[in-house]
Amino acid sequence: MKEVGRLNQTPEFLQEKNGDLWLIEDERENMKVSYRIKEVVFSEKSPFQHVMILDSYDFGRMLVLDGVVQTTSLDGHIYNEMITHIPLSIHPNPERVLIIGGGDCGAAREVCKYENVKEIDMVEIDELVVDACKKYLPAVSGNLSDPRVNFIFNDGIKHVENIRDHYDVIIVDSSDPVGPARALFEKSFYENIHRALKEDGLMVCQSQSPLFHRSVMNQTIRHIRDLYPAVKVYTATVPTYPGGFWSFTLGSKNYDQVYVDRFEKDTKYVNHSILTTCFDVPAFLKHD
Repeated sequence: MKEVGRLNQTPEFLQEKNGDLWLIEDERENMKVSYRIKEVVFSEKSPFQHVMILDSYDFGRMLVLDGVVQTTSLDGHIYNEMITHIPLSIHPNPERVLIIGGGDCGAAREVCKYENVKEIDMVEIDELVVDACKKYLPAVSGNLSDPRVNFIFNDGIKHVENIRDHYDVIIVDSSDPVGPARALFEKSFYENIHRALKEDGLMVCQSQSPLFHRSVMNQTIRHIRDLYPAVKVYTATVPTYPGGFWSFTLGSKNYDQVYVDRFEKDTKYVNHSILTTCFDVPAFLKHD
């Protein structure tokens, strides 16, 4: 990999304005989000996407894929803690965990905090993302090196096609439903996830913004409700994401309650109160 620094030639997705460097993210037709950038730490195209690690003034270092911010040093822990500790506090004995996506290594880093977990398969299609985050984004990745983590650089959809009754918990840490990630929101993918879980297994996925991506969120909930007897939606505040309000959807074959009396993991956001109150969603979500 190559370090880029501040180059004479501005990398793709960045703009120079009055001597300052800006990342201008096109969130939607009527909204753009701008970040003032100190330095381009890393910039390179993989076979799948353009990968950047940028050092920003307000959010610290951030992972940017095809011009869209994925995680940052300032608030990345919120998302990664919420997508991992909630399901791992509902399943009483998770030993085999699958993470689909999660190239920033933040989710895997959180799963490693559970001593009873024996095997963590992390399936990420783009090896460049993992390499860049381990080297240049340690605030999120922790330079992950736990021997229980098995990095599989492959398509997560293909990985679960022929697996049956293997995992206790599956975490779908996908990017937005555009490009290759679109298939990670399809019903057939969730059906394969269901088959890959053990008879008492559970899964969780990020289900987008309840405000700006309502149709995607509702579709995700419908797919999971068709497959699991226990379905729960929970939310968190992640400032970097559109609207700062994000949803997660959990589907379980058996367990549906937090089983731990005390939460003693080394976290910055999740505590025992969060484990239970995160399911207290606003009224407008309860009507769906």
